[in-house]
This record gives sequence, C-alpha cells and structure tokens, in this order.
Amino acid sequence: MSAADQGLPPPAAQLDLRGTPCPLNYIRSKLALEKLQPGEWLQVDLDLGEPEQMVADGLRCEGHQLERQLLGSASVRLLICRAGGAAASGQVLPSSAAAHGNGDTLG
Repeated sequence: MSAADQGLPPPAAQLDLRGTPCPLNYIRSKLALEKLQPGEWLQVDLDLGEPEQMVADGLRCEGHQLERQLLGSASVRLLICRAGGAAASGQVLPSSAAAHGNGDTLG
C-alpha cells in the first residue's frame, strides 16, 4: 500500500534503513526530516522490532505525525509528516541577544 492509497501526499524523501543498527536509523531519520519543510512527508523503511520502535517513539516525542505500513514479516514503512516549527505557526523567535536579556555578545 502506497502513501497515495492511504490518502497521503507522496513523500518528499525516502530512506531505506533496513539493516541499519540503532541508534543510527533514528539519527538518519531525524537528519532527513530536518531537510524537509513542515508538512512534508518522509518515507522510512525499517526492520521490525527495536529499530521501528526507537525511530517511531523518538519522532513522535518530537511532535511528528507517523503512519505505519507493514512491508512483510521483517520490515515496516513509516510515513512521517514533519511537524511545523515556529515559522510555520507564525510565531516570532527572539534573537539570541534578546533571549539573554541584553544586546551584549559573548567573546
């Protein structure tokens, strides 16, 4: 079943991380998501078990939406929608100087 079959847009990027050990699969998934715009989808193929659980749990904790597709008896496909950041929500982030309460720079 493809993303389109589930009513999802096609993924902007795809990773095949089957056979990749933990925590590298989580790190690679997270880095790939950082390259996407909020609302874009990443497709990640993983081994069942700990790799799936580590990636899914970690990315859910960061606020990303996940859809799961079983690929066979040993692997799974995660479709991950990158969560929106402050820019997507219209919030203005303070500059680093303002965040520290003054305009002084360290150095």
